[in-house]
Amino acid sequence: MLRKIVIGVAVIATLVAGVGTARLVLPWTDPTHGVVKQLAFLRAEIDGGADRAAQKQFPEGYFFLNVLYGLSWVQVGVDDPSKAPEATAEVRFALDRIASADGTAPFDASLQPRYGVFYAGWTNWLRGGLIALGQSGAADRERFSSESVEIATAFRTAETPFLPAYPDQAWPVDSVVAIASLRLYDALVAPRFGQIARNWVTTAKTRLDPATGLLPHQAAPQLSGARGSSQAMIQRFLVDIDPTFARTQYQLFKAKFVTGLGVREYPKGTGGEGDVDSGPLVFGMSLSATVVAMGAARAHRDPLGERLSRTGEVVGLPVSGLKTKRYVFGALPIGDAFLAWSTSARPLVATDQPALDGESGWWRLPWLIVLWLPALLLWAGLRLRHRGRRRKRAH
Repeated sequence: MLRKIVIGVAVIATLVAGVGTARLVLPWTDPTHGVVKQLAFLRAEIDGGADRAAQKQFPEGYFFLNVLYGLSWVQVGVDDPSKAPEATAEVRFALDRIASADGTAPFDASLQPRYGVFYAGWTNWLRGGLIALGQSGAADRERFSSESVEIATAFRTAETPFLPAYPDQAWPVDSVVAIASLRLYDALVAPRFGQIARNWVTTAKTRLDPATGLLPHQAAPQLSGARGSSQAMIQRFLVDIDPTFARTQYQLFKAKFVTGLGVREYPKGTGGEGDVDSGPLVFGMSLSATVVAMGAARAHRDPLGERLSRTGEVVGLPVSGLKTKRYVFGALPIGDAFLAWSTSARPLVATDQPALDGESGWWRLPWLIVLWLPALLLWAGLRLRHRGRRRKRAH
């Protein structure tokens, strides 16, 4: 009986190793890696109240689930124009959700821009994505223009390049998203905010974290050094603001935070505790930073993006059906939203960013060992036990 159980476990371990190996080695057959099926899963979850549930788990859970759902559709529709009409409808759906009372509830309407730079920046980026799909009308462009002017005015009149997301609280990453939305306006509608973006970059360069040379994690109420969770997001958007500065910052980010296992929350050689931004840390690695860095790598045309994506296909426990796909059995829809957004990542402004050199394929070896070692040990144990029995019979 025990032998049959061991054989059964060995067979399962072999199947798992085989599937994992295929995901690590075989060429991609789906260029979007099932993102459309992920979005079908996410739409059903949002309709079922997953965004409200996410708000109870994360400070901006409702907002992020909806805005990332919309932005993933933008990227799908821009890459495949045949899907642009469907993408446009879903982006409008997402914009309506974040403009609702539930969407604006965590934010302060008295801030400039209205509801703070976090809300304004992400919303304007999504609104620009709607224009990029090529299915919008005059009213959409007018709204994009008016909200871009509001953001630009806030930056023009501020004493700091890092505007508040909440009263007396500011994170540079939020201002990066907002400035990127102005560059998107210039690319899609008409050159208008280039000087504001250039001034912002010039000033931001004077506020870099001295320990890493990167933009800091938080600017108010206190200044804190660079961290992986915000850096991964910064690298995703900075490329659409100033490609040259972005490439320099991205290389620093990789040197300070990226390892063979993923992305650290704190720079190499330092440590710290996980929090709501990073999530739980495993050997110093932040899962959220790693997922977002996958999108940043794709935006920079860095093969690191494929490595992180393939690793996610192994450890993320994806379940793919005929119409939907989810990770970790769909237990955390906001995680699927970040994955869909990162997997389909593309720059919307700096589309001619030069590619980085390829990576050696040796990164797969540790994962292949982890995948195959249990199966090989089980089969070896069965083989040795079988030999032992044959020897006893021979004597």
